[in-house]
Amino acid sequence: MSNLNLFDLTGKKAIVTGASRGLGRGIATALAKAGAEVAILDISDAAAHTAAGLQAEGLAVHAVKGNLMDRADLERSFGEAVGVLGDTVDILVNNAGMHDRRACLDLPVESWDKVLELNITAVYQLCRLAGAIMVEKGSGKIINMASMLSFIGGFNASAYAVSKAGIAQLTKSLSNEWAGRGVQVNAIAPGYMATEMNTDLLQDDTRLPHVNARIPAGRWGGPDDLAGAGVFLSSAASDYVTGIILPVDGGYLAR
Repeated sequence: MSNLNLFDLTGKKAIVTGASRGLGRGIATALAKAGAEVAILDISDAAAHTAAGLQAEGLAVHAVKGNLMDRADLERSFGEAVGVLGDTVDILVNNAGMHDRRACLDLPVESWDKVLELNITAVYQLCRLAGAIMVEKGSGKIINMASMLSFIGGFNASAYAVSKAGIAQLTKSLSNEWAGRGVQVNAIAPGYMATEMNTDLLQDDTRLPHVNARIPAGRWGGPDDLAGAGVFLSSAASDYVTGIILPVDGGYLAR
């Protein structure tokens, strides 16, 4: 394959979870623009609106509604997404996630369970489902969404930090199992991103200056900043890249 085609995803089938908005929508859009046919798997009715908007741009995008916190519905909706893609999948991006930004003493175990169910258990289940297809055909790309809290402890983020540390280890473990069978499993660790999940932090006059001071790039990131990493880890350009946690953080971790 020539260098000009390394990032071409024409003919590839991708599932991106939690892609009705924010970072997931940015990655789904980037994959579609690179030539992939994309199924957005999301609990929100907004997924249909997102898919329609991208279809209007001439992109091959479908919306599938599913509740990833319901294990049976996760399996059902994954099967539906594979079906609309022609009964196969080449790329899985596990973007859906949640954060409960409360101190440990204020976070009931029921809320802990919800965060871990969506952020790590659902990801494991989706990796198993997609991995079975990819391993059988000897090729595939799985991208999990890690975090700065895969590396650091964070603040008022015990459940989220544990889930994202788990994503890093799950990514490495599955890479060890499947790299020799043609499937690359990697993760992207976004830095501080100006999305709805961080609205409260962006309005926190106490913590915000400390976060800003640690970003050498001098700004928060956004969905467009993940586009290149998403396409790279989905494409032939990364065929010998596996088991990594790729920070896209404006230099935050290097500070």
